[in-house]
Order: sequence, then structure tokens, then C-alpha cells
Amino acid sequence: MREPLDREALHEALVTSGSPWTGIDVHPRLGSTNVEAARLAQPWRVVVTDHQEAGRGRLGRSWETPANTSVTLSVLLPAPDEARGWMPLVTGLAVLRGIAEVTGLRAGLKWPNDVLLAADDDRKVCGVLCELQPQGVVVGLGVNVDQTRDELPVDTATSLRLAGAQDVRREDLVVAILRHLAVLHGDLVRGGTARAGAQAAYREACLTTGREVDLHAADGTVRRVHAVGIDAQGRLVVASGGAEYAVAAGDVVHARRAPQG
Repeated sequence: MREPLDREALHEALVTSGSPWTGIDVHPRLGSTNVEAARLAQPWRVVVTDHQEAGRGRLGRSWETPANTSVTLSVLLPAPDEARGWMPLVTGLAVLRGIAEVTGLRAGLKWPNDVLLAADDDRKVCGVLCELQPQGVVVGLGVNVDQTRDELPVDTATSLRLAGAQDVRREDLVVAILRHLAVLHGDLVRGGTARAGAQAAYREACLTTGREVDLHAADGTVRRVHAVGIDAQGRLVVASGGAEYAVAAGDVVHARRAPQG
């Protein structure tokens, strides 16, 4: 049964001694959690909604999620300049770890902001949108939890339910993701070996490197390139025409690998 989120249970689990989270606002419905988090401008205060009506994605895309079927949240996080390029990447890593912890499902990451589920042909279960603000970075994410196939906007999307995880308690997923995000954010901010460890963990989980991809730029152009790696700033390093260069932004579509045999 699709129940609304339990705000008291979330607050009790997250806002504890030693935790960075300062509060959680649960809205029955909201246009965009990113917009609300930016409006509040309160670092470490989580905005979550049961029904997002005007969610925003990369390149101006928008969508609406069915009520009580997703984890849709945003939070303003402080971040030094050298860590900001990595915020969407480690957010995806936090989602990957949270999904594994709560459901046991194996996920992979598509640079820069998608989480894919191996159990449903590497379809997308989560998208991340980070937006710079004067006080830091608004980190937004949406995880499809209970949608059926016909409730999803495109065939390339999936949900935890479709991948085999039935009756996922959304509160458990919110708590797991945010706990992992707090740890990874701390690693980025501390720098040194802590930051290097978070970056190495992302690179290991990234499905984009080592394969041919179609790189969609904001101006509408599309280039077929070979993804080589992720650089120190979180940019995708690609090879094309005998040269390598780094890409800071753009949507990536993985080219299908040729079948073996």
C-alpha cells in the first residue's frame, strides 16, 4: 500500500547527536524540492515530498511523479569550490549504497547523474540534479520506488519494484541514502586521502568509463566518443579523433555493446 512518508520517524532517525542533519520538512505535494531547498537556504535541512509536481532535470527537463511512489528530496550542502564538481557524482554513489543496503539490489552509475539497475537491463532508477547557490550546492535526487512500468515516463526508466524489490519502506531508503551522503560529503570536504577514497569508489562504480558513448551537449549537438576516465575535477575524460579532452557537462547515452558470439 502506498503510504505517505512518516515525518516523525524520519526526524527521529536523522536528527540525532553527532549527525549534520538539522531538520526535515515533509510536504504532501510540492512543485520542486530543489526550488524549496534553495528558498529556505538552510544548510543540512532536508526537503522531501510525497508528490513532486514540477520536478526539474538536466537541460530543462521536467516531470511529475505519482504520489507516494518515489523518494524525492533536496538539501543545501556547503561545499568548497574544489569539491563542487564531485557533488552529483558522490550523490549518485550515496544512492547506490543506500539501495544496496535497503534492498540488496546491485546498481551502477552513469556519469554524471544517473543510477542504473542491473536487474532491469541497466534502466535508470534515480536521477540527480545539483545546482550552485551562494551558500553551497543544492543536491536533489529522485528514486523510483514503487512505480509500475506504465507509470514511468520512458522505457529506459525503472523502479525498485520492477527490479524485484517489493514493499520497500521509503523512510528506510531516505535514511540510508542521507547517511551515506553525509559520509561522502565529509570525505570530499576533508580532502587528502578521504577525498581520494570517495573519488576512487565512484570511479569503480561508474559504468560509463571504458565504453563508447553519445555525448549530448546543451546546444543540441551529439558526438560519439570513447569514455576514458574521470579527472580530478569530476569531469568525464573522452577520446575522439586521436585526442583526449575533459567534458564538464552534458548528457551521456551509453552505446549498446555488440552481443558476444
